[in-house]
Amino acid sequence: MPREEWYVMSGSDIHGGETSPSIFEVEKHAATNDKQKPISPGNPRRSEEEAEKQLAHRSSSPPQHEGTTKHQNPLDDWNGPADLDNPHNWGTWTRVYHATVPGLFGFVVTFGTSVYTPALPLISTSFHISHTTALLGLTVYTLGLAFGPVISAPLSETHGRKIVYLVSSPIFMLFTLGAGFSNSFASLIVCRFFAGMAGSPALAVGAGTNADLFPPSRRAVVTSLFLMAPFAGPSLGPVIGGFAAQYKGWRWTQWCMLFISVAVYALALPMKETYKPVILARRAKKLGISAEKPSAQSSAAVKSSLVQNFIRPLHMLCTEPVVFFLSLYNAFAFAILFLFFAAFPLVFQRPPYNFTTSQSGLTFLGIGLGVLLASLTGVLIDRSIYQPQHQRASAAGKPHAQPEHRLYSAMVGSFGIPLGLFWFGWAAEAGRHWAVLVVAAVPFAWGNLCLFISAALFMTDIYGPRNGASALAANGIFRYTLGAVFPLFTVQMYQKLGTGWATSLLGFLSVLMLPIPWVLFKRGPDIRKRSRYPVVM
Repeated sequence: MPREEWYVMSGSDIHGGETSPSIFEVEKHAATNDKQKPISPGNPRRSEEEAEKQLAHRSSSPPQHEGTTKHQNPLDDWNGPADLDNPHNWGTWTRVYHATVPGLFGFVVTFGTSVYTPALPLISTSFHISHTTALLGLTVYTLGLAFGPVISAPLSETHGRKIVYLVSSPIFMLFTLGAGFSNSFASLIVCRFFAGMAGSPALAVGAGTNADLFPPSRRAVVTSLFLMAPFAGPSLGPVIGGFAAQYKGWRWTQWCMLFISVAVYALALPMKETYKPVILARRAKKLGISAEKPSAQSSAAVKSSLVQNFIRPLHMLCTEPVVFFLSLYNAFAFAILFLFFAAFPLVFQRPPYNFTTSQSGLTFLGIGLGVLLASLTGVLIDRSIYQPQHQRASAAGKPHAQPEHRLYSAMVGSFGIPLGLFWFGWAAEAGRHWAVLVVAAVPFAWGNLCLFISAALFMTDIYGPRNGASALAANGIFRYTLGAVFPLFTVQMYQKLGTGWATSLLGFLSVLMLPIPWVLFKRGPDIRKRSRYPVVM
């Protein structure tokens, strides 16, 4: 079987008559073929998109032998490159709608992390607990976001994207409702944890939905705009939560989450399914073609999902330098953002600023501006730098530009993180005007998202769709775990070291990590040669 044919079949959970190879067989075969076939203009390694188009073209051609119905079976592939059921062929606004809704779901879920924090003093008083204990409501919610995708991602591959959105969101709203009605801190913690776990599919499945809708050549623009939503959620949460907590009480921070969730859910109801295997299976069912799979194949699918969504991400995190160092850098920068949820109130609600709860929440608008600028930076760099590199590679007979060209955003953004931290810390220590501190948060947030955009694109380009998803899953587990832990020691660190040195400690650590994208840009090809997984060379 030609390489591009089994590649597409194995990556699409085909329900046809023949059994697809396991993911480990696919990777082993791919690695062997890559070593045997030299890369040259006459025999370039095909990209996933080109291979898929070629298979689609063959599937629309007449069979070569009488009685052969393999390429005529609607379960195998699209009817041709112009198949209207293929989400890539939907209208532009239809695809924009289907990409926007997952982004809004991501906004709602990440909004729930920070909308809780302005109510910490009220929660401490209401349940007679310490400020640090009250922060557990943020910690457990974030841990739910970290480990929920282990369950939700396999479900989306079995039943499709839409059903996961439409089922998980009501569960998220029910637990949010339970958190708002909690009369004990224990029940609040339990409801917050399961709300985070139920809401996490939006973060895990959203990237897959975008891959369903857009080809890799447009991946950078879509990724930059999509990631703006879940990063904007934490920056706007304290703004709304501050006013809700100050004027209506801590329970209204949960009601705000609920109101926004209902609006996004209503917007999601007209969505169509975007996942290719599910679309093909439903189309075959309409034609009366059975899509049942043997139980052994179903067991293999369950095992494959478990490996891909839990075991493999942890293995890649421990064995792949690219995954480990980029995830470490991403997780550290992301954890500082969560640390600021506790640090900003400490700084702004005390002398010389003496802000109210609502005024303190408004200071997070600087982070929101940085997120917006980072998204625009990702689009600008793709158009002005990456696309010309991609065109030159195509003209030279290569299927794609080197993955290292995805790192430009991270390289420029790496300077924004320490700049913002040192600026904020010592401006606050000197008692400068509050606006100086708010502006200092802009380069930090800008660098943070620039780093994550590059990491997502770089790892996906290197490891391909399947292993790239595992690499991003490892990144997510690392990010949200550190994000859950960092706020717990924020108060003690800032009280012991002072604002200047506490924030500078974070700045010095970010300086130590600053060379990571630069080293990967310089030494990336050599590092990729030693990978244990099939990679793009």
